[in-house]
Amino acid sequence: MRKRDLIVLLSAFLSFVLSVYLWFSGEKEMGQYVSIWVPSIVVFGIFINTMQKK
Repeated sequence: MRKRDLIVLLSAFLSFVLSVYLWFSGEKEMGQYVSIWVPSIVVFGIFINTMQKK
């Protein structure tokens, strides 16, 4: 794995952890909002990787 891949995965994981924390701390709407960042971050990472191959 390249450094770029690790950064993307770490960002997605931290977003997931933050959303779970917000959900269980009572901020359910904010937790849901942050949870939709996870797929967006992963898709952005995939996009960046495909752009580098061309």
